[in-house]
Amino acid sequence: MTTGSALSGHHAVITGGAQGIGLAIARRFLADGASVSLWDRDTEALQAARAPLDASARIHTARVDVAHEADVESAAQASEAALGPITVLVNNAGVLGPLAPLWEHTPAQWRQVMEVNLTGAFLCCRAVVPRMLRDLAGTQPPGLGRRIVNIASVAGKEGNGLNAAYSASKAGLIALTKSLGKELAAPGILVNAITPSAADTAVFDAVPAEHQAALRQNLLARVPMGRFVLPDEVAAMAAWLASADCSFSTGAVFDISGGRSLY
Repeated sequence: MTTGSALSGHHAVITGGAQGIGLAIARRFLADGASVSLWDRDTEALQAARAPLDASARIHTARVDVAHEADVESAAQASEAALGPITVLVNNAGVLGPLAPLWEHTPAQWRQVMEVNLTGAFLCCRAVVPRMLRDLAGTQPPGLGRRIVNIASVAGKEGNGLNAAYSASKAGLIALTKSLGKELAAPGILVNAITPSAADTAVFDAVPAEHQAALRQNLLARVPMGRFVLPDEVAAMAAWLASADCSFSTGAVFDISGGRSLY
């Protein structure tokens, strides 16, 4: 991994930051000089994630359910108090939801997936964007661009059979990215999405053990490169999107699917 000061001075909020892709992004951002606020609803996972990173003294954690407006607003206030103005927001928190035909999804299951994967990103943007605009108007911190990176999924482009709620939520996140990118282009807050194929992370823990092998095989069969994406690979793309090197892309969708997606 290449490290340096590409994100020096930035304060990044990473939702779902206690494990998997979110934690990989946190490690990469810290290595590139940023301070990070990890938001996650799993308190134990947050503590475990923080322990090996704490030596940097540039880390803050907050127990947050991104589907709850009060949690998000409280965490935004606490993160600013701990590490200063928020300059990067990574909307990574997500749940897989039911693996079943659409007509077997319960309304409660559907709503849970939408509330975490899509409404959660909306609530985080709603809390953080006004702060970014305020700070840009006051040039605080000076010289730093603002970035929002949404972790969507190739499922949001193609749709996964037996996973309609997840696919629909990620398609919605892609559309949110495009709309918000247009709205924030003039003030210079760049909003982009990443669409990974499957990573072999704790997301599989939500799948019944007897179905996990078949699911892995099915997902790998769709990827021409024949492997899962690595969390560090997604983190490297997120780091570029958060950096000054990404200067003229907004409302865009960046594929990282090993050749699975054709657009």
